[in-house]
Amino acid sequence: MIEQLHKDGFRIMLWICPFVSPDSPEFRELQQKGYLIKRKGTNEAAIIPWWNGYSACYDLSNPAAAEHLKQQLRATQEKYGVDGFKFDAGDIGHYNDPSLEFYDKSATSVDMCEYWAKIGLDFPYNEYRAGWKMGGQALVQRLGDKDYSWNAMGLLIPDMIAAGLLGYAYTCPDMIGGGQFGSFLGVDQTKLDQELIVRSCQVHALMPMMQFSVAPWRILDEKHLAICRNYAHLHEQMRAYILEQACRSALSGEPIIRHMEYAFPHQGFIDCKDQFMLGDKYLVAPVVTREHTRTVMLPKGEWKDDTGKKFRGPKTIEVNTPLERLPWFERIK
Repeated sequence: MIEQLHKDGFRIMLWICPFVSPDSPEFRELQQKGYLIKRKGTNEAAIIPWWNGYSACYDLSNPAAAEHLKQQLRATQEKYGVDGFKFDAGDIGHYNDPSLEFYDKSATSVDMCEYWAKIGLDFPYNEYRAGWKMGGQALVQRLGDKDYSWNAMGLLIPDMIAAGLLGYAYTCPDMIGGGQFGSFLGVDQTKLDQELIVRSCQVHALMPMMQFSVAPWRILDEKHLAICRNYAHLHEQMRAYILEQACRSALSGEPIIRHMEYAFPHQGFIDCKDQFMLGDKYLVAPVVTREHTRTVMLPKGEWKDDTGKKFRGPKTIEVNTPLERLPWFERIK
């Protein structure tokens, strides 16, 4: 299967976490070696609650435990041809219990999160959702899970801007439609707000990455699916430019997604949080409400919109935004 997917041009990443099922040979081996977080005052592995139940957890403050895990991952890559890993969990909340004892006696919950994040530095194809003090590192991040709502979608742009300013340039704006899986439980998929899914897709289209949550062909009718497909193609068309910005960010530390005030200081953008710059060339103004018009603030210079119409800034314009349209502007000079 992996060979065929590689032939089709895909890269394969496995979804993993630092937890270990207690009733397993792996658990017994790791406990014997002292590679698991312990219950304070004992020599027994702690059983920690997380979203998938109750499990033991690698103690990655122990260098030997960290190396053991990396060896397991490398062996998986060699055996199956896996390209990398999505390193999920590692959230600070999993390590807050004062009865936990770490190999590094001075470690706190945030340190444990950082230890988990550092594992990914050995694997160029990586993705994280939780991170601590890893700004400027070669790690792909995803925003924390958002629920399936218009309000949550409105947080994507300011959260992406904040992530970039903190040094997490290679960031994915959660998942299209919302990554909080619990918000989809019990929902009749035939009654999902298809307009919300489309607008969410448009927010992602000119971000560094776009990632679907629910498969769009399962929940969208042909009209709305076609719009999402078009914006996935737009993202693909921008691939070379986005990769160029990632390379520049690696050298300069500058964010890929930029606050308007960062890019154009003292032009009145300090409170602008529903449009952004992709690098220094493209201004993107997604629709994050149910409205089909929106206001766009253009900085000084000459701009060309997605229809080919030209504008000279500074200028504030009203833009018609039918569902099929994501307003974006190319900086001409």
